[in-house]
Amino acid sequence: MAEKSGWISFIYGTIKKTGGVMKKLSLFVILTILVFTSAAAQQAAQTAQSAATLEVTFTYTRQSGAASNQFAAWIEDTEGKYIKTLNVTKWTANGGYSKRPATIPVWVKKADPSKLTKAQIDAISAATPQTGTVTFTWDGTDSKGAALPTGDYALVLEGTLRWENQVYYRAPISLGKGTMTPKVNVEYVGDATAERAMIKDVKVRVLR
Repeated sequence: MAEKSGWISFIYGTIKKTGGVMKKLSLFVILTILVFTSAAAQQAAQTAQSAATLEVTFTYTRQSGAASNQFAAWIEDTEGKYIKTLNVTKWTANGGYSKRPATIPVWVKKADPSKLTKAQIDAISAATPQTGTVTFTWDGTDSKGAALPTGDYALVLEGTLRWENQVYYRAPISLGKGTMTPKVNVEYVGDATAERAMIKDVKVRVLR
């Protein structure tokens, strides 16, 4: 009986020791995974940043009530010909323009979302953001993914402030001429003033 008790104690002790090793090993594995995941995420962010040709940031303040909070940003050439959408609010892109024709009408006319597939709409649209800083990037390609030649273009940001009241930000940009921070011009349409805070402090940077 005493011999059995000795074996039981030995086995129990071995299990405890092994369990401790396994816990340490598991902790090591988890920490290793976290480190590699963090490094991979950082590398992905750096890769995306290095691939960006242009960056747009602005302060967005979400408005209460209806017929507001819609916007679109796109690239066009110096003659106003549409090239590519960087971002558009999902409600408008998914047919909201037919329910409320005054919603970002210039983008609707130029991009003609009625001819885009669901996959194409999903690729350029996003939910209306919460109040805060919004950032878009552009990689210098057209809507088909082809790189644009060196030259002059324009970034346009259109926002529907309230019903027919709109705001248009426009910045001239140049590709292949190095970094630059162009002046951003703004034009308001309509007499709504309280909602002008919806999109403010628009900054555009050409990164390469």
